[in-house]
Amino acid sequence: MDTFRRLVDAFYRGVASDEVLKPMYPEEDLGPAAERLTLFLAQYWGGPSTYGETRGHPRLRMRHMPFHVDPDARDRWLRHMRVAVDEIALPPAFEAPLWDYLERAAYAMVNTFEPRGIGPQQNGRADTGLPVRASD
Repeated sequence: MDTFRRLVDAFYRGVASDEVLKPMYPEEDLGPAAERLTLFLAQYWGGPSTYGETRGHPRLRMRHMPFHVDPDARDRWLRHMRVAVDEIALPPAFEAPLWDYLERAAYAMVNTFEPRGIGPQQNGRADTGLPVRASD
């Protein structure tokens, strides 16, 4: 669990100053998000099932659907995660499958190719920026 905690702590240090990713987190303090990601990764890689016991099935796509996850957000997420993976300096036999999973997961979370401000929003409804009525 310590390895995942170090990975996640390094990752969220980058997210904290990212103007695209930081607003996607509902808490001002990224601590709760970091704890959820740590528990998820630990469980996914064969550790304790605490994530599932407290949060249920991961349902990653569903949990990310309310957010505008476009290729830019994906690439930013991957950039911060790459820095974190490099920082914890795993042996190549562990780093390669971890990175493969993280990269596939990041690509799977993309839910729009629309520019920011169009597409899934935090209220879960798409916003085209167009008026609802002709008089708006």
